[in-house]
Amino acid sequence: LFGVLLPAKNLTGDAELAWKVAVAACFISGAIEAAISLMGNWVQRSLPRAAMLGAVAGVALTFIAGEMLFKTLEIPMIGLLVLAIMIVGLVARVSMPFRLPASLFAIIVGTALAYLVGAADSGKFADAFTHLGFYPLLPNLAWYEGLGLLFTSLLALITVILPITLYNAIETMNNVEAMSAAGDSYSVRECQAVDGLGTSLGALFGGVFPTTVYIATVGSKWMGAGRGYSLLNGAVYGLATMFGLIAFIAALIPVSVVAPILVFVGMSMIATAFNSNHARYYPAVALAMLPYFANYLMTRFNRGAPEVVEGISSAIGALGQGAMFSAILLGAMCVAVIDRQFRQATVFALVAAGMAFVGLMHAPKLAWYAAPDFFHGYLLMALFFAWYAWRGVEPAAPERVSSAD
Repeated sequence: LFGVLLPAKNLTGDAELAWKVAVAACFISGAIEAAISLMGNWVQRSLPRAAMLGAVAGVALTFIAGEMLFKTLEIPMIGLLVLAIMIVGLVARVSMPFRLPASLFAIIVGTALAYLVGAADSGKFADAFTHLGFYPLLPNLAWYEGLGLLFTSLLALITVILPITLYNAIETMNNVEAMSAAGDSYSVRECQAVDGLGTSLGALFGGVFPTTVYIATVGSKWMGAGRGYSLLNGAVYGLATMFGLIAFIAALIPVSVVAPILVFVGMSMIATAFNSNHARYYPAVALAMLPYFANYLMTRFNRGAPEVVEGISSAIGALGQGAMFSAILLGAMCVAVIDRQFRQATVFALVAAGMAFVGLMHAPKLAWYAAPDFFHGYLLMALFFAWYAWRGVEPAAPERVSSAD
């Protein structure tokens, strides 16, 4: 949990203590998400698909496809060729030489070309080999020691855990919805419960990162992955970490070789968001994508050059805070208005007002009356929608695509 690690490090000045606090936070976060799973299916049924997938597409456009395209073009000779292989093999679905999977063929060709033209940094190998060894994955008591700190001298960090956990739970729900749109339906309740239990279990082994349904699952499905992919993924990462191979693999394969694969993953997620919704809901999908543009600018530039972000717009920071929540709720309001379901739009606006009031959106931390301007703005939206609901505007013919149908 990065939202806990850095504040804990700043408060204690001790990296190991900060790690223990983050492990405890991860353990608590998993327990909370497991509890949240009890209402996961109900929340999914209550939200329109366009809003949920629009939020996922926003992440895909900025943090996945967009940022990875930048990485791709850092070495254009390599990146563009690998991108071409991905487009031909996975978008056009043309078979590769020797009938190799397109992603594997892209990595082989890209890596070979990188070393052939001298674009790979072979100097990284020396440092990579220093990490080789055997690091058994054993349980420890860091979580227990961290709990003692978290509930005493660092109690203020508890307020960070809830929004992060809600964020992860909603991300799982959105990604399950994306898979439903791609043809594979799963229970949100089961996925959130397993995510929560997996997060708490990982904390017992010293893990500080919560588990969630992989946001690139749709892209993996487009590449032909099945249920064995998850098992293979876990086995490869488990062995790589136990033997210190992560740095070695990162040194072996240049980023510009791997980045185009993630560009394709982002493309597939954006395409799914639009393809799985009726054309009338495209504006809602687009609206739900926009808060993540602010979130990207905020997270990538606000720390190093806050004056630049502020110079573009003073709203970037506020819109970027809790982007997942604002993306879904703005998209949901738009869908409800398109369907002329103004009562639903009013409810979504009131929920947004409540979240802004307590700081789940548009504020850096939880607090009462945390974002007053946004709180009042959402209340005005609710009043406007309620007026149309009171007038009794005739509903539009429902054409919403939903996994609950």
